[in-house]
Amino acid sequence: MKLIHLSDLHIGKKLNEFSLLEDQKYILEQITGLIRQEQPDGVIIAGDVYDKAIPSVEAVQLFDDFLTELAQAGQAVFIISGNHDSAERLTFGSRLFSRNKIHFSRLYDGTVPCCTLTDAYGKVHIHLLPFIKPAAVRRVFEDAPAGNFNEALQTVLSHMEIDTSERNVLVAHQFVTGAVRSDSEEIFVGGLDNVDASLFADFDYTALGHIHSPQNIGSGKVRYCGTPLKYSFSEAAQEKSLTVVELHAKGELTVRCLPLQPLHDLKKIKGTYMQLTSLDFYQNLDRNDYFHITLTDEDDVLDAVKKLRTIYPNLLQLEYDNRRTRSSGEITAAEKLAQKSELELFQEFFELQNNTPMNTQQRELVQELLTTLKSS
Repeated sequence: MKLIHLSDLHIGKKLNEFSLLEDQKYILEQITGLIRQEQPDGVIIAGDVYDKAIPSVEAVQLFDDFLTELAQAGQAVFIISGNHDSAERLTFGSRLFSRNKIHFSRLYDGTVPCCTLTDAYGKVHIHLLPFIKPAAVRRVFEDAPAGNFNEALQTVLSHMEIDTSERNVLVAHQFVTGAVRSDSEEIFVGGLDNVDASLFADFDYTALGHIHSPQNIGSGKVRYCGTPLKYSFSEAAQEKSLTVVELHAKGELTVRCLPLQPLHDLKKIKGTYMQLTSLDFYQNLDRNDYFHITLTDEDDVLDAVKKLRTIYPNLLQLEYDNRRTRSSGEITAAEKLAQKSELELFQEFFELQNNTPMNTQQRELVQELLTTLKSS
């Protein structure tokens, strides 16, 4: 049984306000070509199809084009919602899609959809578990332990019917303890979203989404395939790939990766303004890539961004590394977070999810709720 494992497409994402739709279209066409070449029995998309709960029209059209290509090729596809997706919106029309072998998870209601494929070794059961929060589990199982993410997932798995004599694949979107994060992921303070890899012991393969770096957790049976594109400069050194999983007889598994080549790569370069603008330095670079530039000049360069963009048109981020910046004691991301009020944090979250700032009435309502919570 051959399966392609994808996750975290984040269609519609912007990087430093640069739209990546063109890059995503390019990489999805590349993935479609590899799927035609590999001829798998199924394609898994392990959550975060979109970057926003309410995606743009262009993002929805791009995903529609991708699914249409796979459906026309007769390809079975298995999709779950991630923490960036709206489970209700993503699964709209899922019963109609299933007629074309496009299968979606649904809003968690105490059951987990299961699709079964068959090969020469027998059946393979593919369980589609959407991103799970403790509150969603407590609504269904009021008396079961679900005080944190680990307990919630344990409760969910304990209520699933799994025939361990046959092969089982779990598609899930959670943060497994020990996974290496990137800067582009949504972080829960204090690791509150952690779940233990041992919970997946009954599955022959667990296809995970949520973490953007490709990696195995423990054995090759539990794996994050990573994003198909680099979504932060912390991922600049990574090689993105497509994960191909082959299940043979019960207990036999092989995993391999097919490299993906982006339309624009992410590059980090560092030096003085004169060094970075010299022909000897940049002549071997693809100057259409996306760049993070660190200038080491002791004095600020006037109109540095404008000047550098004549050579590096896709300059996304510029910073200085010199005696002044090192001695100024730069505030860390965690310190910046700690300096913000609860209202400021909520306002940022609201704008991130809805692509629009809160209005006065909404701010007043949230402030009233926060005051009530603090006084209770």
